[in-house]
Amino acid sequence: QVQLVESGGGLVQPGGSLRLSCAASGMIFSFYDMYWYRQAPGTQRALVAVISSRGFTNYSNSVKGRFTISRDNGQDAVYLQMNSLRPEDTALYYCYARRQNNGCWGQGTQVTVSA
Repeated sequence: QVQLVESGGGLVQPGGSLRLSCAASGMIFSFYDMYWYRQAPGTQRALVAVISSRGFTNYSNSVKGRFTISRDNGQDAVYLQMNSLRPEDTALYYCYARRQNNGCWGQGTQVTVSA
């Protein structure tokens, strides 16, 4: 059974940094494209960043230059380093794994950016 568990969220001041982690199990991790999404109250879930099974990355324009997605296939984990955080980055952050037509979501980790 595929399972994703996010961690690393919390409360941070504007301009601060956080590193989110997503630990995967029950899957051949290296075969999967990995995504970070976020959802703020009253909004739709939105793509933040993606890293392919081959390590290619892409980012939403709102986080480009501030966030970095990475993966460790030996640890079956994907990370999101978030720098220069802004209040508008406040959201529930989700990890998502996809291979062909199969996908799995984590339960989310809350990030709150506030003074």
